[in-house]
This record gives sequence, C-alpha cells and structure tokens, in this order.
Amino acid sequence: MPLDDSKTNIISGHAQRLLGSRDWPKTICPSEIARALSKEELDLLNASEWRETMDDIREWVWQRRELGEVEVLQKGQVAAVARLEDIRGPIRVRATRV
Repeated sequence: MPLDDSKTNIISGHAQRLLGSRDWPKTICPSEIARALSKEELDLLNASEWRETMDDIREWVWQRRELGEVEVLQKGQVAAVARLEDIRGPIRVRATRV
C-alpha cells in the first residue's frame, strides 16, 4: 500500500539524514530510521513504538529503490528480489553511488 505524503515526509527526513551521513558503500539498517522517530512522529504514524513503523519504513525504502535512489542489500550483496513481499530476513540500505 502506498504511503501518504505525511508518512513519506516523516520517514524521508530521518532516512535522508542517516543516508547522507554515510559515505558509499556504508549502509544503514531500516530500524535506525524507526528508532530516530520522536514520540510526536510515532503518533502521526499511528504507532506506539518504533517497531510498529517498520512496514512503512520498508515500503519507503522499496519506493526509493524503484526510483534508483537507494540500494537494498542482504548479506552484503545488492538484493536481486523484484518485490518487497519476496524479501526474507534483514536488509541494509545505502544511497546509490554518485
């Protein structure tokens, strides 16, 4: 399900800050984005704690992957999976190389 603009803006702010703080090929864990959310942001995302935001954050990551803005990695390799629903296990995220 696509994220609405409000959720996208909240997640984007933290994700872009975290991704921007790491030089390529360094990665972030999507949970770093979730853990950066304030209580007010959690409320706006209809979540009582950061774990409840992980589906939205993974959706944001996947949307950015489709736009070519980030790469999704598993076990240190760029994931070749075509659909978010097919991802199993932990992922890491990095900005695409400029």
